[in-house]
Amino acid sequence: MYADIVRKVAIIAHVDHGKTTLVDQLLYQSGMFRNEELDKLAGGQHGLIMDSNPLERERGITILSKNCAIQYLDDAGNEYKINIVDTPGHADFGGEVERVLKMTDGVLLIVDAFEGPMPQTRFVLSKALQHGLKPILVVNKADRADSRPDDVVNEVFDLFVDLEANDDSLDFPVLFASAKEGWATKDLAQPNSNLKPVYEAIVRYVPPPKADPDSPLQMLVTTLEYSDYVGRVAIGKVFAGRLTQSQGVTVIDKQGRHTQQKVVQLYRFGGLGKKPAADVQAGDICAVAGLDPVDIGDTIACPDEPSALPVVAIDEPTMSMTFHVNNGPFAGREGKFVTSLQLKDRLYKELQTNVALRVEPGQSADEYIVSGRGLMHLGILLENMRREGYEVCVGKPEVIIREVDGRRQEPIERLVIDCPADCQNAVMSLIGNRRSELVSMDAKSGTADYVHMEFMIPSRGLFGLNARILTATQGRAVMHHTFERYEPMRGSIPERQAGVMIATETGTVTAYALDALYDRGAFFVRPGDAVYEGQVLGEHGKDKDIPVNAAKAKQLTNVRAASKDDAARVRPPRLMSLEVCLEYIQQDELVEVCPKSIRLRKRLLKEADRRRAARRASS
Repeated sequence: MYADIVRKVAIIAHVDHGKTTLVDQLLYQSGMFRNEELDKLAGGQHGLIMDSNPLERERGITILSKNCAIQYLDDAGNEYKINIVDTPGHADFGGEVERVLKMTDGVLLIVDAFEGPMPQTRFVLSKALQHGLKPILVVNKADRADSRPDDVVNEVFDLFVDLEANDDSLDFPVLFASAKEGWATKDLAQPNSNLKPVYEAIVRYVPPPKADPDSPLQMLVTTLEYSDYVGRVAIGKVFAGRLTQSQGVTVIDKQGRHTQQKVVQLYRFGGLGKKPAADVQAGDICAVAGLDPVDIGDTIACPDEPSALPVVAIDEPTMSMTFHVNNGPFAGREGKFVTSLQLKDRLYKELQTNVALRVEPGQSADEYIVSGRGLMHLGILLENMRREGYEVCVGKPEVIIREVDGRRQEPIERLVIDCPADCQNAVMSLIGNRRSELVSMDAKSGTADYVHMEFMIPSRGLFGLNARILTATQGRAVMHHTFERYEPMRGSIPERQAGVMIATETGTVTAYALDALYDRGAFFVRPGDAVYEGQVLGEHGKDKDIPVNAAKAKQLTNVRAASKDDAARVRPPRLMSLEVCLEYIQQDELVEVCPKSIRLRKRLLKEADRRRAARRASS
């Protein structure tokens, strides 16, 4: 049977543990491509092939899950088709992991040989075990000088036990590898020069898909793509039956509605792309073009005996932000999509492919409440929108509070910090006043001077924490977190201590004005930048906001002093990324996201309006 030669495996791991690097090396060693072909496709920070999205290459992380198909010929001459799904490692993109695991029958769990299991390792492994997938442990970066492979295997086993894995899952095979160098072995005492043990482990331990070719057609849509030529392209796994070109099908949506449609184009995955196919059999992953409407979670079924498959369960969002059109003085200068209707269309279009996102109408007609998994999840959406030409203002991120049995509950995250022992006190003092709970603390095995700490901390306690931790530890701490559960509210958490400097005039920033304000604090702007009244120009050295005129020009006289203007003191501006800006702002502030610039501003631009609002709030 065709399904017997198919293996479908997802590669899961914590961020930066080497998932995508391993997939790239599997492609290089598959024999399906010339090295020059793959070299042309590589790029980004780490020269990776599978990280093909521009944002992925800039940031060096995987954001979108992608799949490829490799033909493998074993020593006995049997040919297998291995479908590999590369998944994101960051906790904020967990929705991408959850929806693609339904397509696979096993997982390669990649764990760093020094860091060991991290928060996202726990998250993705728990999802794989819930789906009943067979795990294969790959201890990556085993060639590191500070690697501790045996300790890591024991830690992973403890994690399996902690997640209540069954006996079959606890008997997982172990491989030691260096994805960067392109080798893997079952025993470090017996070196190997290639990744053949990985192929063999997939063929041996990952079961063939459970498929019934004689039953009526059932295919679950887990991914959507869009083509300018054929429209929507639905990607998923055929669980039963057979799908053919130009076949009539019934699409069953998540509400149970049936629509009669026809397959226009049918594709099977081969290598890094899709190839037209006359038919696709049960157990394989395919792409279907020409269906509309179709959405993630829908079932493509036989028109004579239509029956729906269970919908993929996706965890709910934990954080929300308010998006609204840019109404600042500089609105329309940089972007081409500036109306509330264009913003609405873009957000609802994102819902078609971003399964972990939620969009609801706001308090006014030009406001929308967008909910996601975390700050990076929403930040990537904003970054994509600004590159597409949208201008939007967003408010301070807020955690989503639930009402359970009459009590308010908030999301709690597992925070893991590895830091030098001499920085332990500084880290503890920063986290201690954020309603955190220390779960464990011990010396990191395999190292003499690093401390491993785990906390349970409210999601709102993470805002602005990363920058403070890095500052307190001179950049030596490693911090990761992932959502754990909801718990009763833990009380107030200190907000930003410093005030800000607010522009009182619209104009161009001058070095003369910044020189006069040198001792007031740190600035976010530089001479020559255009600013407007109500824009946040910098951080004040004290705990209150102050108005400043950064556009003040020097009065011209006929008296000149040599090199007087050259002596103007201007601090280098503090440049903040989009995510840092979102963490920095308070309730009365907004981040103005435009294609060429990111600005901080007050909600009420005029000083008189802000004072009037403050009097109303105090009365």
